[in-house]
Amino acid sequence: MSTAKTGDANRLDQFLAFSAEMTAFGVVELQGTGQTEAYLRTVDGVVGTALVDELLAFHAEAPRAVGNEGRAARNAHLRRTIFGDGRLGPVARNIVKLWYSGVWYELPGAWTESYGPAPKDVTFVVSPSSYVEGLLWTAIGAHPAGAKAPGYGSWAVPPRIPRFADDPASPPAAEPVERTADAERIPA
Repeated sequence: MSTAKTGDANRLDQFLAFSAEMTAFGVVELQGTGQTEAYLRTVDGVVGTALVDELLAFHAEAPRAVGNEGRAARNAHLRRTIFGDGRLGPVARNIVKLWYSGVWYELPGAWTESYGPAPKDVTFVVSPSSYVEGLLWTAIGAHPAGAKAPGYGSWAVPPRIPRFADDPASPPAAEPVERTADAERIPA
């Protein structure tokens, strides 16, 4: 397991690889938020680098553990070794929530009782930009209230919800709707 500090490029790459797989967003999309270093510093500061390094090591060994058994085997392995683990699972879930909302949520009471209190483990917004850059806005096809306004009249049409590649649960793309002067909806 790595003992590198937050600034280490390899450790940052590992954190990005883990985050990309867990959020279903690409590494470039995550880097585009400008939050990677702040989020890794946040997680390190709350639970410690040793626990984060352990989490990243379990993620990194997943390809060796499942070989070429496919995506379903990899997902099952990650559910079992990371998300099913009483110590790593809540932290991994918090990392996902962090990327989507820009908020570190206090770990569950059962985690604190089992593994001890972490003085910085309180619910907080990482930074003003973390809210604005939250992945949830992209995921729902909207923009954060009060920031990144999409332009005049943009709320006149319903948002387009992007499809995720290879996701059978994604709904079909919505039919575009055009507004007329008398506000009747006419399919485009």
